[in-house]
Amino acid sequence: MIDEPKKQDTATDAEVEKELEGVPEEFLDDGGEDEENDLGEAIAALKADLETAKQETLYAKAETQNVRRRMEKDVQDARAYAATGFARDILSVSDNLARAIESIPQDLREDEKFKGLVAGIEATQREIDKVFGQHGVSRIAAMGLPLDPNQHQAMMEVPTNEAEPGTIVQEMQAGYMIRDRLLRPAMVGVAKKPD
Repeated sequence: MIDEPKKQDTATDAEVEKELEGVPEEFLDDGGEDEENDLGEAIAALKADLETAKQETLYAKAETQNVRRRMEKDVQDARAYAATGFARDILSVSDNLARAIESIPQDLREDEKFKGLVAGIEATQREIDKVFGQHGVSRIAAMGLPLDPNQHQAMMEVPTNEAEPGTIVQEMQAGYMIRDRLLRPAMVGVAKKPD
């Protein structure tokens, strides 16, 4: 028997099209330029997203650092000025002790019966001043200084030739600072030129 040459499987265009019927077009596309464009756009979008995320991370870190600094300052202020309310209240006790000491006449200070009482009141005043110093409470200087509206409150004007106008010549109530903050202004009388 004579061998017949084998038929090669060559399909015609019509046959191929018939076979590919029903297959979605995106699977039939050979890719080419459209696929490269889509990849380029996707990469560009991802790069933009990455840059946005980097910026947001930097802003978040900066904000966190600012919040931390603010909180540290608040904690320091709370420690430094925690006694402010109590110190303001205890100032009236200190004022009354100072008035008590000033009101004792000299002859009673030397009297044997009152010496112990006077010494006790003076010791109590020194102790209060010591405790104020330990907590950063200090007395504001006033007498003989120019009026400072940040520390002194002028209550009256005193006509006099003995001091320059605007100089404090009388202190009615002592003023106090707690560290660098005003606790209570000094109530003072200020010199003015006589009429």
